[in-house]
Amino acid sequence: MSAARDWVHAAFEPASVAVIGASDNPEKIGGRPIKYMLRHGFRGRILPVNPQRSEVQGLPCWPDVDALPEVPELVVIAVPGEGAVEAVAACARRGVKLGVVISSGFAETGEAGRDAQQRLLAAARAGGMRLVGPNTQGTVNFATGAIASFATLIGEVPPAPGAVAIVSQSGAMSVVPYAFLRAEGLGVRHAHATGNECDLTVADFAEAVAGDPEVRLVLLYLESVPDPAALARAARRAAERGVPVLALKAGVSTRGQAAASSHTGAIATEDKVLDAFLRQNGILRVPDMRSLVRSARMWIDGVRPTGRRVAAISNSGACCVMAADAAERHGLDMQPFPPGVQQALAAVLPAFASGANPVDLTAALLGNSGLFGQVLPLLAQADVADSYFISLPMSGKGYDVPRFAQDARAFARATGRPVAVASPLASTRQAFEDAGVPCFAHDEDAMAALGELARGEAIRAEARRLAALDAGPAATPPLPSGSGFLSEADSLAQVRGLGIAVVPHRLCATRDALRDALREIPGPWALKICSAAIPHKTEFGLVRLGVASEAAALDAFDTLVDRCAALGKPCDGVLVASMLRGRRELVLGARWDDRFGAVVMAGDGGTYVEAMPDVATVVWPFDAAHLRERLDTLRIAPLWRGVRGEPGLPANALARAGEALGRWVHAQRGRVSSVDLNPLVAAPDGTLVALDALVELAPR
Repeated sequence: MSAARDWVHAAFEPASVAVIGASDNPEKIGGRPIKYMLRHGFRGRILPVNPQRSEVQGLPCWPDVDALPEVPELVVIAVPGEGAVEAVAACARRGVKLGVVISSGFAETGEAGRDAQQRLLAAARAGGMRLVGPNTQGTVNFATGAIASFATLIGEVPPAPGAVAIVSQSGAMSVVPYAFLRAEGLGVRHAHATGNECDLTVADFAEAVAGDPEVRLVLLYLESVPDPAALARAARRAAERGVPVLALKAGVSTRGQAAASSHTGAIATEDKVLDAFLRQNGILRVPDMRSLVRSARMWIDGVRPTGRRVAAISNSGACCVMAADAAERHGLDMQPFPPGVQQALAAVLPAFASGANPVDLTAALLGNSGLFGQVLPLLAQADVADSYFISLPMSGKGYDVPRFAQDARAFARATGRPVAVASPLASTRQAFEDAGVPCFAHDEDAMAALGELARGEAIRAEARRLAALDAGPAATPPLPSGSGFLSEADSLAQVRGLGIAVVPHRLCATRDALRDALREIPGPWALKICSAAIPHKTEFGLVRLGVASEAAALDAFDTLVDRCAALGKPCDGVLVASMLRGRRELVLGARWDDRFGAVVMAGDGGTYVEAMPDVATVVWPFDAAHLRERLDTLRIAPLWRGVRGEPGLPANALARAGEALGRWVHAQRGRVSSVDLNPLVAAPDGTLVALDALVELAPR
């Protein structure tokens, strides 16, 4: 193992663990790691360190790290403040590979704490030691008993062998999912909290657990992603092994919106960017803790849907109706079965039953327990769905529940597709769980789990496709020197150089130049001051729209120039352009994010784009096909296809322009800060045309 990866072995399978600040009281922070390792079969040596004691919890205790009979691979540091810095320095000098700094009072407390944290990290790096934390609840590998954590839930909820790895930036959120999963009878292998992340991060641990051959599901709790590239590497490693990764991201941030100078900066917020990054890297983002753990059993089972088609079966008509509603809520497609399948079902169902999808078995199931086993094989043979939902709101009395469970098990094996059962009765659920068929108390949870599987598989498949893209060269129109906003004329020139159509226009420095332009550019016209010093002109009265005659245009020219002079701003002249109008205004923008790279947003545009945003956000790398798919998730999506006899809006052209813009911003590597094209409209011939453009450059 390389020196750079020694920490993984030290965290997961250490030969020895020292606890600095060890307590004889097993309920104290310095006592719990020792208690847990003793209780849960840690196979290595436990080395308590406390100068006040010679024995801790029945183990020999040493006064300091230098007195230890061996160099521990892993050290838990549970002493406060400056004592933690000194302890790390001593460990680094002895050659310890990894320290888990439980101690708090560092960067989370302010400037003095940040200084102390820097000293902590410097002390570790001086000896090549890696750190988890500080301010962490600790790291846990239940499989080896290496429990370097003081989490109280571990004491209350006994571990069991499992295939789930939890990695969290919060201490509590490393064990809360553990408790929920254990309550469902699922075992957990890893539960790691990274705390302040002065060194090792959630991405480092995610990559490490994804490489564990016993892990089949990774759950992440995130509050920030300081190193997206590292998290992308972790996602790729998980993808190589076919391991799903789910993430709960808390703390939705609008940082930067207040100071944003462009529509893109205001709309493509950090949370939307992170959402795009997770999705494009095959990480399924979920909204809450319930969603994080709800589908865990089904992910672990490894049975995956190949699409969004769902079929529902119940002995309750009401449950069938609610199943159809739930399917739509969770992005699943419940379509009627083909006529041949409906005819086959009609041959075994009562005459008053429905076999269209959902399948209503009716109360006939009470008198004929074999009905369930007759219907399921017909569906299996017909390949009518990618996943199956079964709702059984019944008691065990009068129903052959064990038989139903075995029928469902045989059905799941025959189809090779996910099957989720729902029943309000614990006894019914237990019969299905015993048969290896996932069963939920609530219909909504069962359908939601199927929806999460379908969405997750679609995201993972798209991430694989995006990973194989050839980035290719970008169109690179020459950029002017300097920084800040370009004038609108220069911005339009840059956009046109990318192959994006722009409105016919001309920059006019004089009245005579304006007269010449009016003869060449179809009217009516829009006239605007052209000045890099005034990126937003409307609020200063520096725009005239719908100008219909030469006389009106010349009058507008004089007025605009005078107003600009009164503001004391430099002026390149007046930009005159055709007044193109479309049925709907669209927006396209891009910006450079120092962490995520090129970010592109596209969608519904116009004056209210910030007040009522309806845009898709993507991060590089992507292609037009990916952006086009994201455009179909917007409220405006029906207009792409056309409504009430109107032709559709040019979504494909918008997606192609978005790819060109993203490729360019990526190629410039931060030189282009932002690009706004708002609005864009469809010209009479259907061409997508940018009416306004604003490009901002960063300093070289």
